[in-house]
Amino acid sequence: MSAILELTSELIRRASVTPDDAGCQTLVAERLARAGFVIEHLRYGAVDNLWATHGTAKPVLAFLGHTDVVPSGPEADWSSPPFTPTIHDGRLYGRGAADMKSGVAAMTLALEAYVAAHPDHPGTVALLLTSDEEGPTNRDGVKRVVEEFRRRGQAIDFCVVGEPSSAERLGDIVRVGRRGSLSGTLTVRGIQGHVAYPDKVRNPIHLAAPAVAELAATRWDEGNAEFPPTSFQISNVHSGTGALNVVPGALEAKFNFRYCTASTAASLRERTEAILRRHGLDFKLDWDLSGEPFLTRSGTLRDAVTAAIKDTCGIVPTADTGGGTSDARFIAPLGVEVIEVGPVNASIHKIDEHVSLAELELLPQLYRRIVERLLASLSS
Repeated sequence: MSAILELTSELIRRASVTPDDAGCQTLVAERLARAGFVIEHLRYGAVDNLWATHGTAKPVLAFLGHTDVVPSGPEADWSSPPFTPTIHDGRLYGRGAADMKSGVAAMTLALEAYVAAHPDHPGTVALLLTSDEEGPTNRDGVKRVVEEFRRRGQAIDFCVVGEPSSAERLGDIVRVGRRGSLSGTLTVRGIQGHVAYPDKVRNPIHLAAPAVAELAATRWDEGNAEFPPTSFQISNVHSGTGALNVVPGALEAKFNFRYCTASTAASLRERTEAILRRHGLDFKLDWDLSGEPFLTRSGTLRDAVTAAIKDTCGIVPTADTGGGTSDARFIAPLGVEVIEVGPVNASIHKIDEHVSLAELELLPQLYRRIVERLLASLSS
């Protein structure tokens, strides 16, 4: 069994459902400590975070990943037990196989191999892991670690996130930025009463419907060269008592903006509230900004990643800013060049999640080549 297959399998066996790390970071830390890395465990609440470094000079190149996974869903629906790594038809199956225990294993092996071959390498190479990426708040994961880094003055110059970014084959897509995510919980207040007396009630469903329709139809911006237009989606609507003859007293709707740099969180809030006021609604609106948009433009890190993918995978990647949010949104505000590159994402969060064995073998080679390309370019 190859080193990458063995380590990925060991990580899959640990049922590390958010925020439980289940010993994954200890396994990685012990390996990196033997390779000469300085290990720091940062635990906040129920969340484990690992910061492992080799070297003390600048620049600092950090790999970023997470050891937690989403729940497996009904185990009976899986072809094999979700936390039993299983090989079938050239693929490794198990929860986290693609998102992202293969990435964690590959980053670990790449760093081990690099420092063994270059013990006096320029700069600092590092690995940052959290067990709180898949959680609903991410409060005690990378977000909290970044607060600590700001406090102590810990710099990161370049960051490679091992999220599954690829679409059809390893390296075909790299994420060079992400849209921002702004969520809202809207409560529209009415007057409850009997459906037979419409003059004595204010139906919040009727009142909210035209405003919700306008929000859904609004063109928030046109996007730009790096990002698609901002999107608005309603994810939940709830109202009513369950009785057929009662007009409800309130309606609650949850929605989300995935927004580009052509808009701001402030402008989206202002425009949304203006629409609601124009429709004469009695409403309350609670906002949650989980991440600002960011972009890593062409330069040192993108050049190194592109060259490494050509070397390892034999293709030229497409730079993209799509997809959901990731922990890169917490790192980017430090002024860091950030790129996400990892396995094919077609099976992530699904029943029978898997990763191709052929591409699994390439992954640590790709990450090591990124380190070599980047640090060589900066020291030449």
